[in-house]
Amino acid sequence: MGIELVKKVIESICEVVSRYVVGHEEDIKLIIVTLLNEGHVILYGPPGSAKTMTANIIAKALGLGFKRIQFTPDILPSDIIGAKVIDPKTGELRTVKGPIFTNILLADEINRGNPKSLSALLEAMQEGEVSIEGDIYELPKPFTVIATLNTIETQGIFPLPIAVLDRFMISLNFGYPDELGEEELLINNDILYGPKLRELRPVVSIEELMKASKELSKVSVIGDIVKYIVKFIRKLRSDERVYAGPSPRATQHLLKIAKGLAVMDGRDYVIPDDVKRVAKPVLRHRVVLKERSGDLMTDLRLAEGVIESVLSRIEPPR
Repeated sequence: MGIELVKKVIESICEVVSRYVVGHEEDIKLIIVTLLNEGHVILYGPPGSAKTMTANIIAKALGLGFKRIQFTPDILPSDIIGAKVIDPKTGELRTVKGPIFTNILLADEINRGNPKSLSALLEAMQEGEVSIEGDIYELPKPFTVIATLNTIETQGIFPLPIAVLDRFMISLNFGYPDELGEEELLINNDILYGPKLRELRPVVSIEELMKASKELSKVSVIGDIVKYIVKFIRKLRSDERVYAGPSPRATQHLLKIAKGLAVMDGRDYVIPDDVKRVAKPVLRHRVVLKERSGDLMTDLRLAEGVIESVLSRIEPPR
């Protein structure tokens, strides 16, 4: 019953989102698996590739709260988490909560945000709570940040610190659809993106979502798979091309996403192929190379090449 529920939740949401977002079925499944693992997602790719729409539709399909923050160089932490203000009617101090108090937060163009504003996200992403002038406030559960990256422009762009990138469980490349996919968008544009989208109703309850999250954690992992993952990560860290490698948090995230792939394939146990399939999405944004191009997309592709190279040299368990 356990993995059947998890698989049903993933497939139900994916079926709905895939009606509107063409050509990203695998990516959508990985986003849902990340959400079930209480993780956070980076979506990168050119403008107009349905990154914002994907986040919004997933929230609608789950019946969850959704808010968007447009990051700019002058954004303040209070614009994200909120602040204490004096009520003009009563003269008393009251707390005005920011947009981070939601279930799915879209951090749009997160690399436009200044370092001070990005620091406001760290506590929320790791602890599920924020501090407003000394008082601690818990965030709603579940809570997931879906961030998009501006990969085109260079003006007003800040390099994301490793501490921020490491909080994201997975990164996904949202490119443009293929020729057939783009034709489908034009044919179904009025049907899908008009009233039908506004009328979208939840297909999975929060109770089912939370139960599926617990069941996913029960997927079994034998010791040989654990050793395989650890050996791979340690080889990647020590590779001569790598300046800074994945953290122990990344090792945990790799296993959690691999469990999701196992369930999608109808298994309650992880195999080496699960690890191989998720290695790039989980690790590419955490690998800092000694020789960098200065272009974000190029650097991500170079990191993928190193990951693939190291992975090919590790003998998987039989």
